Amino acid sequence: MENLALYRKYRPGDFDEVVGQDHIVKVLENSINTGNISHAYLFVGSRGTGKTSLARIFSNNLKVSVNDIYEIDAASNRSIDDMRALRDGVRTLPFDSKYKIYIIDEVHMLSRDAWGALLKTLEEPPAHVIFILATTELHKVPDTIISRCQVFNFKKPTDLILKNHINKIAKQEGFKIEAGGDELIAILGDGSFRDTLGVLDKVLNFYSQTNAKSKTITIEEIENITNSPKNTLVNSLLSSLVSSDLDEALEAVKKASLDNLDMNLFMKLILQKFRLAVILRYAPTQIEKMEGDLREEDISFLKELIKTDTKGIFRSKGLAVLLEAYTDLNNAFIKTLPLEMALIKIIKEE
Repeated sequence: MENLALYRKYRPGDFDEVVGQDHIVKVLENSINTGNISHAYLFVGSRGTGKTSLARIFSNNLKVSVNDIYEIDAASNRSIDDMRALRDGVRTLPFDSKYKIYIIDEVHMLSRDAWGALLKTLEEPPAHVIFILATTELHKVPDTIISRCQVFNFKKPTDLILKNHINKIAKQEGFKIEAGGDELIAILGDGSFRDTLGVLDKVLNFYSQTNAKSKTITIEEIENITNSPKNTLVNSLLSSLVSSDLDEALEAVKKASLDNLDMNLFMKLILQKFRLAVILRYAPTQIEKMEGDLREEDISFLKELIKTDTKGIFRSKGLAVLLEAYTDLNNAFIKTLPLEMALIKIIKEE
């Protein structure tokens, strides 16, 4: 387990191993089968969604050897001279493949002059050249470039996709993640396969070094390893909403701040459980579908919350208030302020 990099070990090597991007895989596979290959592709999506991995898979399925695949990081090769050198390079024939493929990552980082040089190449590319451009910021890519590419939008993986991915890899590594723990790791991964596996990597490495006899990793252990807000702290805050105890609610926020916890993550965990409570209030039959995602004690806790919620705190109105507070977090110079104001609004019904 030492120095194990899960995101490298489990990076997809072929189309059938790609997770969550079926809409793109089908088109690329079909283009290879029909021989309808474009000279330029633009892969758009947030970090860690598999843009570079899929570019490599596409290249390999076109039978392009490593000698004819060129990966360029536009963040460090962004000048006009770099693009001129690329333009000169594309004119030469491939070493031992039908195509030469240029994968340009973070392409939005190119300078203005570099864009001009790249555009000239895209307008009249040699028949043996394929460009695969990848970016996390489509709005920074000139329209003239976009119009000359086949554009593919990569989806952020859902929590369900990430949880299935987490559990599958943990099992392959000889571990089991407790219900709720996979959800926490998925939330920490923030919609990125790479970041999610980075968190899982940290958890498995730390846990293996403790020489624990059990191979089941609990949510409490994950909280401690990742310094995440404790489940008990989230529960305490939600309970204070039901009892209309503003002092207790604000104390939970204060403790999170003093423990130097990520307020965005704290809010996500509050929203997650608040949402589940609202769903259970209005659609109690959904409890069966939650049993695989939550521990027995969490389900019992939510049931008790709803039972004692005589004021109707757990309704869509309260959820909307918390969502607004979460949206305001990034603009708040006092990180706890949006949540504190939300709690006051919900409890005091302002």
